[in-house]
Amino acid sequence: MALIKSISGIRGTIGGRVGEGLNPLDTVKFVSAYASFIKENVKNGSNSIIVGRDARISGKMMEQLVVGTLMGMGFDVVNIGLATTPTTELAVTMENACGGIILTASHNPRQWNALKLLNEKGEFLNAEEGETVLRLAESEDFNYANVDHLGRITEKDYTDKHIKAVLDLALVDIDAIRKADFEVSIDCVNSVGGIVLPKLLKALGVNKVNELYCTPNGEFPHNPEPLSEHLKDISDMMKTTSSDVGFVVDPDVDRLAIICENGEMFGEEYTLVAVADYVLKHTPGNTVSNLSSSRALRDITEKYGCKYNAAAVGEVNVTTKMKETGAVIGGEGNGGIIYPASHYGRDALVGIALFLTHLANEKKKVSKIRASYPQYFIAKQKVELTPNIDVDAILKTVKEKYSQYDVMDIDGVKIDFPDKWVHLRKSNTEPIIRVYSEAHTMQEAEEIGGQVMEVIKQLAK
Repeated sequence: MALIKSISGIRGTIGGRVGEGLNPLDTVKFVSAYASFIKENVKNGSNSIIVGRDARISGKMMEQLVVGTLMGMGFDVVNIGLATTPTTELAVTMENACGGIILTASHNPRQWNALKLLNEKGEFLNAEEGETVLRLAESEDFNYANVDHLGRITEKDYTDKHIKAVLDLALVDIDAIRKADFEVSIDCVNSVGGIVLPKLLKALGVNKVNELYCTPNGEFPHNPEPLSEHLKDISDMMKTTSSDVGFVVDPDVDRLAIICENGEMFGEEYTLVAVADYVLKHTPGNTVSNLSSSRALRDITEKYGCKYNAAAVGEVNVTTKMKETGAVIGGEGNGGIIYPASHYGRDALVGIALFLTHLANEKKKVSKIRASYPQYFIAKQKVELTPNIDVDAILKTVKEKYSQYDVMDIDGVKIDFPDKWVHLRKSNTEPIIRVYSEAHTMQEAEEIGGQVMEVIKQLAK
């Protein structure tokens, strides 16, 4: 059993002894801590907290624990039930709530669930706020409401409101999409995407939709992370239908993978690149992604005469940098689109609507659009160390060794070579250094990553 407590939320496998998994007692403790934090720090005049969940098997149990605990802390709950992560984020602002909790372990397998914690803006808590919640949980110093001040519960469905918000975006051209008469295939991994994607596509004027795994029962038919090695079924579907494009989402629908008409992967790193290309063409401005995301976004941004900025890994770090730089589009290389004209959160619905508009305007096959972007490959490796090794000291020495290059240390160490890069990050849970590297070929990416790994190994002796 596993329980991971981090600033971004509480994630764990269901069951086990207290402190070893995400069980009922731990769930109540962390929700109580979050409610205590909101009570002390959010003063927007609201007493409501939004609760939404993906379709995983443990969702209903977690929902009842979370809703009951919030009511016990004196908060009114707006339970939006089965809902995507971005839907829950939008519901916080639409309801003028003081916070929100999303019950989802994102791309993790079926035995996992998590509490993702939102502020009154429908955005994830920052590092300082997350640390405060963890400290409150450890103290277990909670003040529950008496019987006359228990919270109330209201149930609402926000899926249609989310879809309408997407349709209302200025850069979403429903007429162009309808006229293109697309055939689209989708894989929703038997979670909430199976509820919202068919409705979204119909609202966008797509009448031919091939649905794969759209029953929201939490029985994931394959590894739910939308990576190429897990997507053989939809790839085969693309080859046996006349689909123009395929879309795959993770269980909470904040990540988007695109499949070309020939069944080949568009590439998770290029979801953001393609959507940014369309957005920048019509609304030039700055862009942001995290340090481990493809350089292709920087290349596309500079093509339009705009400025790219890198942020530390983590959605809240990306959104903070986007606000600082006034970015018009940003996100992460895992297929996460953050479009401020909608809201500051990764949103696959927004990504689908903008990409389909882009596809309709370009009048090209998806594979041709993909081929038009700079070609990069990312290699992901790691160096295992003994527990007594000072990882921070090693990273500092590596930074000094490569100081003739552009080096960033806001999140580990990233060495930016003229035509490639290497990003080193320390694991928070085990004695390893993760080594991500990117170049124009996979061989080059693995070689430059390997060279830096050898330096680390020498320093660790």
